[in-house]
Amino acid sequence: MTVTTQTTQSERLFERARRVTPGGVNSPVRAFKSVGGVPRFIDHADGAYLTDVDGARYIDHIGSWGPMILGHNHPAVREAILEAAQGGTSFGAPSVREVELAELVTRLTGAEKVRFVNSGTEATMSALRLARGYTGRKYTVKFRGNYHGHFDGLLVEAGSGLMTNADRLGTAAPSSAGVPEEYAGLTLVADYNDPDALDQLMRERGAEIAAVIFEPVVGNAGVLIPTPDFVDALQRVQQVGALLIADEVMTGFRLGLQGACGLLGLQPDLICWGKIIGGGLPVGAYGGRADVMDFVSPQGPVYQAGTLSGNPLAMAAGLATLRLLEADPDVYARLDGYTLRLAEGLQAAAQAAGVIISINRIGSMLTVFFHPGPVRSYTDAAQADTAAFAAWFQGLLARGVYWAPSQFESIFISSAHGDAELEATLTAARAAFGELR
Repeated sequence: MTVTTQTTQSERLFERARRVTPGGVNSPVRAFKSVGGVPRFIDHADGAYLTDVDGARYIDHIGSWGPMILGHNHPAVREAILEAAQGGTSFGAPSVREVELAELVTRLTGAEKVRFVNSGTEATMSALRLARGYTGRKYTVKFRGNYHGHFDGLLVEAGSGLMTNADRLGTAAPSSAGVPEEYAGLTLVADYNDPDALDQLMRERGAEIAAVIFEPVVGNAGVLIPTPDFVDALQRVQQVGALLIADEVMTGFRLGLQGACGLLGLQPDLICWGKIIGGGLPVGAYGGRADVMDFVSPQGPVYQAGTLSGNPLAMAAGLATLRLLEADPDVYARLDGYTLRLAEGLQAAAQAAGVIISINRIGSMLTVFFHPGPVRSYTDAAQADTAAFAAWFQGLLARGVYWAPSQFESIFISSAHGDAELEATLTAARAAFGELR
């Protein structure tokens, strides 16, 4: 396999970017801080591939961090965006595509009403404000290592880039400078996959808690999969009048048309979406029970607004993506089968090289932990060997495989990945594991 070494243009762009942008990037994990080296600046993408400004081509395993479930630059999605752009890029007034996408999302997920916003962070922030307004309570429960965007009230022992770029893992809340301790104090933190601790917390503080927010399947501490007992405990929080909020920004339409909640049999009061519902354009949404959603302005007293919410281009891309997924009943089985083969191949390659790993996988999401396993919680994930992961990542990158540049992230497979990409990825992985010896 050809080894990719030319990074001249990316180096120049990174130097320019660092002069005008904090860290040279517009989202922290892109900076390669935990894996070293220069981030690749991408020129274009198509199908399962990224091509950088130096002309190097990579098999892409992040898919823009999840949205590109159909692969990059899908013709039907591209045409939908171009058609929408012919009519204008923003109206500041309602349009038909907002209604059509809301009807599609509610029909597929069972949510009764939906409000569109512009990012996953906006969705979770708005859902929490709504929960407080609806219940009249002020405390929120989240889980250690679950990441719900960069909203102040949820940057408490969070995952994602906060784990990747932290100088020390497992630090106390809050997780970011600039978040007042008084604000963080309104967020109570429990351990993911610890049903007894959640039950005890709800017994002791349940009457004060407006909502419990959670990732049904965690992707931001690496992939963590809930146990059946934990799923049951999540559903019990509603018995004390707290709202259950599922953050499906990452998993919504990724693990099935009903999302992770449909897969797990969960019935939350509110759900937050992003990524796939915008087909690669900036979007977010929150929705759920009609009686709760009717508390949102202008119908109710909970204020939330957005100039670009329901943007016609994003709505068009989301509609095209969801309609294609719905029209292909076998797509999720194919994604699952491909990712299973990838997981089995990676495990065999590591074993042959004498490298200890543990793989967590569900549907088309996967994390290779450099840890003997099992990895069920934030605490388990934080014990992974990040130096070994960084070396393996560089071995993949040099061989034309673009993996998530963090031990604590999921990769995402698209329907554009095929046998050729699978074999090339496993060939690169074998060589990269071999170098770790």
